[in-house]
Amino acid sequence: MALPQIVTTLQAKRNEIEAYIAELRRQIDKAERDLSSVTAVLALYDVSPETQTRFPAYAHLNRLFAYGEMFNLCKQALEEAGKPLNTREIALAVIRMKGWDDGDMQLRKAVAYRLIQSLGTAARQGRIAGVGKRQGVRLWSL
Repeated sequence: MALPQIVTTLQAKRNEIEAYIAELRRQIDKAERDLSSVTAVLALYDVSPETQTRFPAYAHLNRLFAYGEMFNLCKQALEEAGKPLNTREIALAVIRMKGWDDGDMQLRKAVAYRLIQSLGTAARQGRIAGVGKRQGVRLWSL
């Protein structure tokens, strides 16, 4: 037995509306992704007073230190401490001297990695001494 024409028409209309809703959902998902991207880019350029102390994402550390400044800050930190410091402690001291956010773990890690390079070169040149390791982190002394 054949379905009445009204049932066939309503089923076709239902399928059309479902397809339209699926297309709208796809467009909403795309719009949300676009909005997320625009918001992320705006956060990179946000220079309001509240966020000015926040370390900018993807900043290149070499451009934030003048030539020889990082080593001079390390020497100053070691002189102030009066005892050998490990790389993490020196990194924290450098961040505080620069006036950056010392709670930013990514910044601390990035500065520590950069310090390892700088202090390793200085140790090879005899300007600073590596005095062993404590808890797997190298100790530095003048």
